[in-house]
Amino acid sequence: MPLSEQEQRLLEEMERSLYHNDADFVASVGASRLRPNYRSIAIGVLLAVVGIVALIAGVALQLLWLGIVGFVVMFTGVLLALSPGKAMKGMSTPADPGRRPTQARSDQGFMDKLNDRWDRRQDGQ
Repeated sequence: MPLSEQEQRLLEEMERSLYHNDADFVASVGASRLRPNYRSIAIGVLLAVVGIVALIAGVALQLLWLGIVGFVVMFTGVLLALSPGKAMKGMSTPADPGRRPTQARSDQGFMDKLNDRWDRRQDGQ
């Protein structure tokens, strides 16, 4: 069920007030839009598996140095896989809430295009 005009105005007023009064909160919420880096995840998982194999081989063969190297490789792989991704391109910054994403049309998905068209229609453009 769509919002009435009064509810939309009230919601927009609350949003402007939030942007104006609590910029730190808006910045922290806006910064959480990250895209996962699949290459880092794949390499990290591969390193973790190699590290586990080396750790088990070090214990089985009673080679302390191989176990330690395996643990370090495994730990590095897990850290690499869990590292944060990159920020998404075209996202509006919290400091400028009215700005539209400036990415090319070919980069946008179908739903993004529909949402942009809907927003332009609502803004009267």
